[in-house]
Amino acid sequence: MLLALLALGLAARGWVEDHPQHNPFAPLDIAHPPGWATGIKLAALREDVEECRAVLERGGIAFDVLPSAGDGQCARTDRTVLRGNTIAPASPQMTCPVAAALHVWLTHSARPAAEDILGSPLVRIEHMGTFNCRRIGGGESGNWSEHASGNAIDIAAFVLEDGRRISLTRGWDGPEEEQVFLRTVRDGACASFSTVLSPAYNAAHADHFHFDQAPRMIGGVCR
Repeated sequence: MLLALLALGLAARGWVEDHPQHNPFAPLDIAHPPGWATGIKLAALREDVEECRAVLERGGIAFDVLPSAGDGQCARTDRTVLRGNTIAPASPQMTCPVAAALHVWLTHSARPAAEDILGSPLVRIEHMGTFNCRRIGGGESGNWSEHASGNAIDIAAFVLEDGRRISLTRGWDGPEEEQVFLRTVRDGACASFSTVLSPAYNAAHADHFHFDQAPRMIGGVCR
């Protein structure tokens, strides 16, 4: 029995080593398919900016790092700027953990869903902003938004190679395939981000997805 247990343990260890997406001790690689440990690894990046930047470098993601800016609730000690034409408007500033989660989502959810459901490659996502020094809802009281520190991004639309533009405003309750696509990428984002809010959440999100990397319990918020 002891020999059988030892053999089983060695086999399990070998399997985990061959599937690093399930191994919480293996470094996160954006190219790896999401696994049991992917969410844990993404969450760990919130406390380790240097490792987060190493993840972007391993993934071949072009980025720049800007000096810290702001103060108080709107201090931004991590200003990561993504380069390239995948995101419009170009060069958005965000925290590195948001950038890493964004590219995991693009690689393993948004891009595959565009081809599988809509039949055309995804060439660009359109956002409504990352940084905004404000409280949730824009009022004068209440909790501060994750946008106040650039730890969030709002996605408004997806542009396909064939020229189609799938917006949240039109597509969420629009043609069936657009509805399926938008709900699929919303669900996919829940595996990467700690907070995912969609038009299903409230009227304030009728025209965009809100993604952020706020510290939360396991499972986060997915609505």
